[in-house]
Amino acid sequence: MFEAAELGKKVDKADYAKRAPELMTKLLEAQRAQRAAQVPMIVIVSGVEGAGKSDVVNRLTEWLDPRGVQVQAFWDETDEERDRPRAWRFWRKLPPRGSIGILFGSWYTHPIVARAFDELDDAAFEAALGRIEAFERMLTLDGALIVKLWFHLSKESQAARLADPEKGRKGHWKVSPLTKKFAKRYRTFAGLSERAIRRTDTAGAPWHLIEAEDRRHRDLAAGELILEAMNRRLAAPPRAKAAKVAKATAPAATPATTKTVLDQVDLTRTLTPEKYDKQLEKQQRRLYELTWEARRRRVSSLIMLEGWDAAGKGGAIRRVAGALDARLLRVIPIAAPTDEERAQHYLWRFWRHVPLAGYVTIFDRSWYGRVLVERVEGFARPDEWGRAYKEINEFEAQLVEHGMALTKIWLHLSKEEQLARFEERQKLAWKQHKITDEDWRNREKWDAYADAIHDMVVRTSTAAAPWSLVSAVDKRSARVEVVKTIADRLEATLEAR
Repeated sequence: MFEAAELGKKVDKADYAKRAPELMTKLLEAQRAQRAAQVPMIVIVSGVEGAGKSDVVNRLTEWLDPRGVQVQAFWDETDEERDRPRAWRFWRKLPPRGSIGILFGSWYTHPIVARAFDELDDAAFEAALGRIEAFERMLTLDGALIVKLWFHLSKESQAARLADPEKGRKGHWKVSPLTKKFAKRYRTFAGLSERAIRRTDTAGAPWHLIEAEDRRHRDLAAGELILEAMNRRLAAPPRAKAAKVAKATAPAATPATTKTVLDQVDLTRTLTPEKYDKQLEKQQRRLYELTWEARRRRVSSLIMLEGWDAAGKGGAIRRVAGALDARLLRVIPIAAPTDEERAQHYLWRFWRHVPLAGYVTIFDRSWYGRVLVERVEGFARPDEWGRAYKEINEFEAQLVEHGMALTKIWLHLSKEEQLARFEERQKLAWKQHKITDEDWRNREKWDAYADAIHDMVVRTSTAAAPWSLVSAVDKRSARVEVVKTIADRLEATLEAR
């Protein structure tokens, strides 16, 4: 691939002076249209060290309106980033809808560098590339425009620039330490980079190879490729129309007459007050000790509680919190997304709250809203919630592979018990704030929600991240079971390390 790159292409000063202003004008027009269409755009700037990538980024920020551009440089990982799954540092820097994110360094950097220095074996390298492909596919299906630019420089040209730093850029070209370090393994990096490009060169996120021998040609080629991609995307049918074609790809819902996994939950389980006090104290003490051991070993815990309205999630969370040192715990209540959250992929707001190593985060409701309330209430299109199962499994796999203890709990009760609790909330003044008109509307769609819950459990209960279905008819039994389930999961994670 690199050997076939067209070398020696040059642009003289006069031609550049004519083309650059025209290109800038067109880029600004396209950027305004992109902002109006609320399309998030990701520009990945990668390539051979010494190819002038920083110059390209500077030129692009001159040609575009900087108010709509975010340049993200991914250098060495910070302690905060090392304490979380690797993808966290990229998720938190994704551009919101209508803006442009230029990534100087990206999710490609670590796999290529780590493989070049034998920190990853070949199987792990291929797995990382597969994960990147899935990540980019997820973003493009959500509406993102991804432009991937690879700037090529021959080994001879790179060596010449190292020998004569002033040759590349009118006397002020600088040689970074990375250039000198990586130049020694030019062929290794070239081979791995070509593998990465071929593996992740997809229709939705293709690679563009730019010959970087001549800086004027390099800059114009980058700007023109970005302009072409923007115009092609803006000329495409709106997502709402395109979704009609994709609608047929959504998985079929479980028929209402079919028995669901919820029918297998034993709703008769109870605990006497005496047994409850003893068992709760036992499990809370156990969880307390495990979380401090996890803190010492830098193992984080993510606990996700879902369940029917009035199933007792709040009471269960209080019993879990009562077992932990408050300094280690964060509780994230999930409601309707804010404007900031709607401007991103739906998983963004959950990635940003992934806990630091050694800490505990509890989600009161979670990313499963995409395949529950958004599915049933029609807030997500069938193609959106249909592909979410795979996206969620990928998300959770990354958490577990990082060494996190992930606990997923569904609190289940009968339709009759829910009605009794709703009526009790209406009668008691101090509980009336817990019952809303929305709760009653959701209850009318019980069967639709039951089908969605069944699909959720069947499609996302994996070996790495299984679901635990807990009977919540008896609150005492449910609270003990929740604390025990979390402790069991954390203990198993610690033993596996």
